[in-house]
Amino acid sequence: MKLQVKPSEINGTMTAPPSKSCTHRAIVLASLAKGTSKIEKALRSRDTLATMHAMEAFGASIKEDGETLVIRGGRLKSPINPIDCLNSGTTLRLCCGIASLLDNNITFTGDDSLKGRPMKPLLNAFTEMGVYCTSTSQGIIIRGPNNGRWTHIRGDVSSQFISSLLISSALKPRDTDVVITSPLVSKPYVNITVNMMSQFGVKCAETKDGYRIMGGQSYRSRDYTVPGDYSSAAFALVAGAISGKVTVTGLNPNDIQGDKAIIDFLREFGADIDVCGDAVTVKKSELKGINADVGGCPDLFPILAVLGTQAEGETVLYNAAHLKHKESDRIASVVAFLKNMGANIEERDDGCIIKGKNSLTGCVVNPNGDHRILMAAVVAATVASGKTIITDGGCYDVSYPAFIRDFKSLGVDLEEVE
Repeated sequence: MKLQVKPSEINGTMTAPPSKSCTHRAIVLASLAKGTSKIEKALRSRDTLATMHAMEAFGASIKEDGETLVIRGGRLKSPINPIDCLNSGTTLRLCCGIASLLDNNITFTGDDSLKGRPMKPLLNAFTEMGVYCTSTSQGIIIRGPNNGRWTHIRGDVSSQFISSLLISSALKPRDTDVVITSPLVSKPYVNITVNMMSQFGVKCAETKDGYRIMGGQSYRSRDYTVPGDYSSAAFALVAGAISGKVTVTGLNPNDIQGDKAIIDFLREFGADIDVCGDAVTVKKSELKGINADVGGCPDLFPILAVLGTQAEGETVLYNAAHLKHKESDRIASVVAFLKNMGANIEERDDGCIIKGKNSLTGCVVNPNGDHRILMAAVVAATVASGKTIITDGGCYDVSYPAFIRDFKSLGVDLEEVE
């Protein structure tokens, strides 16, 4: 399937989809907790379904009751069959931590894109704690038990490595010190993990060089409501800033999500933005280029690059070298499709430089199976002359299954074509 997008004037209101990051963590933590938890407003997407199926393989009972997930957990078992993580790096990395607690071989597999994503730093960290880890043609094999007291890990590849170590270490009989040996990227995602662990009854403490997790803890069941997702809402908010007027509701102004930074970035660009309670409204206005450190919010990089093409002057996005290891090389993918649309954009090792304002022209965009590239291209296409054709037009459902419905409701001239 392909998507065809034509220039559009946007005007409308939508509700932010549920947070993918929080849904992943809620499913894992509820599955580890003794008793029954109810997860309200959980995101149903390809990635989160992969996590649901993985945790069922580890022994959790997960049932859907309307918009609620009812999860009975606390009884870990070793899966018999390989766990297919599909395209979800979060599923793979968090579940490797759970596998490290069990004393049987547990195999993880996934699609070709997932198999190419970095895992060595995490596997090395578990190996340091006595866990058997190996990669084969079948996938990654993990066998515990994990009895280590210390481990060391790089922080500049993926914050998901740290989250995996934190979540699993609480269930070990002994304390664990996780020493981070290089600057920690995407730290807000680790903050989400620590916060949600606390909500499910488990504590860990930040130290001068990493984290300490007390052993012998137990997760406790609870009811949890997944917040609106700033990562997904960012696409609609930027569309409002360059193509019309958009209001997104369901965004908690006090949320700790790192991608809440989209609000500050839009203000810095000079966007006409209003925050009232849980509603954020953005109107089209004259924009000016900025320098933006996206190290803590790398998922914003594609849509900020689109925004930069519509701003006068120079926009520099930096501190995002770890984007090369996402579903695609996101730096190269973003630069490629915007260049093809006529943008004056130059790739850098850790981001890009855009000289605007640019007049964009519709073209064929291959998102390389990356949902955030597809969604950014749709937003760019709303201000590009002519039509834009996006191949692999279904990959948005990894994180945002309602994307087409929501964007059509905002007035985007968008249709699925063969």
